[in-house]
Amino acid sequence: MYFQPEIETMDRDELKKLQLERLRETLRNAYDNVEFFHTSFDEAGVTPDDLHELSDLSKFPFIKKQNMRDNYPNKLFARPLKDVIRYHASSGTTGQATVVGQTKNDLKNWGDCFARGIAMVGGSAESTIQVSYGYGLFTGGLGAHQGGESMGCAVVPASSGNTKRQIQMLKDLKVDILCCTPSYALHIADTAIEMGYDPAKDLSVSGLILGAEPASQNMRDEISTKFGAQYCDVYGLSEVMGPGVAMECSEHAGLHLAEDQFYCEIIDPETMEPLPDGQWGELVITTLVRECCPMVRYRTRDLTRIISEPCACGRTHRKIDKLIGRTDDMLIIRGVNVFPSQIEQCITDIEEIVPHYQIILTNDDGQGLEKVQLDVECDPSFRINDEIQLSRIKKELAAGLKSNLQIAVVVNIVPSGTIQRSEGKAKRVIDLRKNLH
Repeated sequence: MYFQPEIETMDRDELKKLQLERLRETLRNAYDNVEFFHTSFDEAGVTPDDLHELSDLSKFPFIKKQNMRDNYPNKLFARPLKDVIRYHASSGTTGQATVVGQTKNDLKNWGDCFARGIAMVGGSAESTIQVSYGYGLFTGGLGAHQGGESMGCAVVPASSGNTKRQIQMLKDLKVDILCCTPSYALHIADTAIEMGYDPAKDLSVSGLILGAEPASQNMRDEISTKFGAQYCDVYGLSEVMGPGVAMECSEHAGLHLAEDQFYCEIIDPETMEPLPDGQWGELVITTLVRECCPMVRYRTRDLTRIISEPCACGRTHRKIDKLIGRTDDMLIIRGVNVFPSQIEQCITDIEEIVPHYQIILTNDDGQGLEKVQLDVECDPSFRINDEIQLSRIKKELAAGLKSNLQIAVVVNIVPSGTIQRSEGKAKRVIDLRKNLH
């Protein structure tokens, strides 16, 4: 059963008319109320009146994360502070934090978007949803919480950490929907097994809404199997809303964009020109209903493609494919573009090891080249003192990485539980190169 059938199954022509109407309102809101957009539009020689059809959006300039940092904390707000009822912000670990504000309507629209994903995993007002994303300025926890309340669910605001207690709550409250990062979901499942539970039999979880970090298909399959639950990938970012911009239905063939609230483009990150549906490039998002912080052509840096073919689930909103990386956290090693997700895929192809790993980069491998070391845990059932099997796994993984990445990787198999677990986003890459100059 769809959560909002009148929107999610809307005729495509009607949806485009709605997008055009809302896009015009967004451009006017941004131009009239935010100095940055007024100035950037003027410099580009365009005004909101120049939008006659959806394709005209390509005439308008982009906004990037650095622009948000430059306008910290609230110079991009299109509403007075008396109308702002919540703030969210990025961590600021790689620079000045980016701050966004939400009005009452902004939060309602956000909740509606996430609630669609709850419906996609079979949730309803009868569901109990446990939110194990971190709460606070990060949008994950409160975004999922908002979606649960919009659906009418009973919400368990567990946040992250205290994993054994999380499992007790999952069991005792008969939670049927779990929301967290993929790595934390796997950690919960493994901890439950260590406690003597079978997550698929002893817990009631039937739906998993997981996001905020990449997960390979093998990792997804492992999580789904251990819980015996449907996996829903969720996409979002605080700059344009938070989790719920796109959600994965039971067909598992991409994530449905909330196209009534967002207009999405794919651009060539080199030429900045829009690409047709089906081609891979950088995702650019324009908000359509956001009041406080309208975003016009926000460059997400996420690499994906738009899938326009009809979905068997009946929803008419287009989908984005799984993210294959980012243009700004892509690793350049010996001149080769490498995404951590490529490494994870190689790991999950080997059954004796598990996707708990870290990539350690240093400047010198002894031959004047950058050294790439991969520390990866073995499966708890594997005998790590079996030198013959250990050598075989190292060689197999190193060969797979060499074939996939075209660079040599030093493989280090470590005992189960060695690599520190994350209760938020997993820290996959430790880049020490800059410290060795």
